[in-house]
Amino acid sequence: MIRSTLAVAALALLTACGDGQPFFDEATDPEPGTGTGGDDDGGIDTGGATPPLPGTASPSADASIVRFEPSAADGSSLVQDVAYDPATDTFSVDGIGFDGNNVYTRLPGTLRTIGPARAFGASLVVKDALTGTPITQIAPYRALYGVSRNRTDGEPTTSYAIVRTGGYVGYGFGGFVYQRNGGVSLPTTGQAGFSGEYAGIRVFENRTGLEYTTGDMNILIDFEDFNANDAVRAQITNRAAIDQAGNAIPLGNGDGQLRLPDVGWVIQEGSPTINGNGELTGELRSVTLNDQGALETYETGTFNGLIAGDATKRPGGEIVGVVVLQSADPRFEGVNVQETGGVVLYRD
Repeated sequence: MIRSTLAVAALALLTACGDGQPFFDEATDPEPGTGTGGDDDGGIDTGGATPPLPGTASPSADASIVRFEPSAADGSSLVQDVAYDPATDTFSVDGIGFDGNNVYTRLPGTLRTIGPARAFGASLVVKDALTGTPITQIAPYRALYGVSRNRTDGEPTTSYAIVRTGGYVGYGFGGFVYQRNGGVSLPTTGQAGFSGEYAGIRVFENRTGLEYTTGDMNILIDFEDFNANDAVRAQITNRAAIDQAGNAIPLGNGDGQLRLPDVGWVIQEGSPTINGNGELTGELRSVTLNDQGALETYETGTFNGLIAGDATKRPGGEIVGVVVLQSADPRFEGVNVQETGGVVLYRD
């Protein structure tokens, strides 16, 4: 088995089995994935800033970086050690109780992939090690795994994993991890556009079960202005919802219907959005019309990601990142939603 893990204590990339391969290894994967920059006036933070999320302790523009979801107040963010095994097309997740035997198998049929991401599920039953008595697990636990179509030193340039459960009345336990393999070179002038497909998992507060979402995302960067920081804008569009069984969920605009409007990036001047290591952070928001015809905020959230490769020459690098959105669910009284999605975006 080809396996690699993120060592939490060291907060750095380490490998298992002595194979010398990095996190999310896919050297034999049969199903490939569907310098410092800144303004001339020093607009990009070129180092020394506090990392946006836990992970690589001493990041740099010249090296690989791993980030994972920070621990929540309720202890729900536990995923830091994951591995994909291309030989068996399985995904292992360590650190979560009652999610099977830690090995998630590929989901069948239309749920095999959610957008561009491969989808996996944990076992529903585990046998008592001594008696063989079946022990029902907390279900469903699901994982989405997205991987770059590009390679750096023979490995995926970027990748991400999202683990969530619909087995709790609250959001439950889970987490996300994303990584860049190799360094980044950022332009000091000009603009760039990155685009790709989006895939997410929706879990609930005050309701069990889960749903999936798909869509498209683009991120546009002005490396020349603002003078205080690089300007970034982005959108998630064409959002669709899928229920736990793989059926499409109709969307609407009225009360009692699911709404998935376009999500936009809150453009900021003076607040660093890209640091010298190629780490990208921002706030997200969607809006809808209320009963009086006025715009009101529907979802709020964050984007955290990494620019990878050489963005100064073709093919122009790529972006990996994770979106987390929260909102009230208009279909149910007192139910809130947490949507976690991942992207790998290219300069096509």
